[in-house]
Amino acid sequence: MPSANGAIIEAAGLTKRYGEVLAVDNISFDVSKGELFGFLGPNGAGKTTTINMLTGLARLDGGTIRIGDIECTHNPKAAQHLVGIVPDESNLYPELTGFENLCFCGALYGMRKNQRQTRARELLDVFGLANAADRTFDGYSKGMKRKLTFAAGIIHQPPILFLDEPTTGIDVASARQVRQIISELHRQGTTIFFTTHYIEEAERLCERIAFIVNGRIVRTERTVDLLQPIQGKNVLILSVSDSGANLAEEMNVAFPEYKFQSTTPGQIRIESTEPLNIAPLTRLLEERGIQVTEARRRLPSLEDIFVQVTGIEAESMKKEREKAGGGNQ
Repeated sequence: MPSANGAIIEAAGLTKRYGEVLAVDNISFDVSKGELFGFLGPNGAGKTTTINMLTGLARLDGGTIRIGDIECTHNPKAAQHLVGIVPDESNLYPELTGFENLCFCGALYGMRKNQRQTRARELLDVFGLANAADRTFDGYSKGMKRKLTFAAGIIHQPPILFLDEPTTGIDVASARQVRQIISELHRQGTTIFFTTHYIEEAERLCERIAFIVNGRIVRTERTVDLLQPIQGKNVLILSVSDSGANLAEEMNVAFPEYKFQSTTPGQIRIESTEPLNIAPLTRLLEERGIQVTEARRRLPSLEDIFVQVTGIEAESMKKEREKAGGGNQ
């Protein structure tokens, strides 16, 4: 049952150290029943540590946790029957088949044999793994492993689901299918706590988002409210042969009606509430001996808010995604 304020997950003052490293620094938040709540931040921000504390996989150094009406601070397994977990790394057995892995997980949650076998077959079909049901897990592709791990986390149909980077490093088709299943679970009323460093994914799925950087929450707000200030704005990205240290400042002086920002070397971001006229911009750059190699318009997005709030360039998040093996998802 949710608490008096409607929260089904409540965390207050969560703190976790690993030696001298303060991984999570006194963070507090709550998640309402049926909400899809996102934790968005770069790798190393404290997302996995937070989810591990919430699910009893990491001991708290400070703070309290309540899930449903159960105090879990000193007994993290007390709410296990309410919770499903999809960790960032698979926790399934390589020597068991897909079907056997799901049945084993069902047994851990106390499901009867016929019940868990029926549910296992149902999930193998939902995730497109029915043809691989009798293959051992170690023979699965990365995308198949991720989907089976997800299936194992929801075999007991938990009302609360913790997802740690569920689409990281998998192929585009598998990532799309996983997102569709997340959306469907949300429509069915499942409460979902979701960590990601994919900005587009958070914008697409989450009702409310907390930005976490260096172990601290820097902002928590509904997604629609985060996006409201940038509605109606026009954004143009110019790729140039030489952005220079002061080029954005010079252009701000020359075109005060626009806002210029050097986002990454060789790239300038231009923002305006009015339609952007590219011709005078390129003329100014050409007069300074700077070549425009590409100009592209794009709709403002959560990426813009993330950069403003955290000071972290979205480009660095994209590089993390590429390193993890994920493409445009």
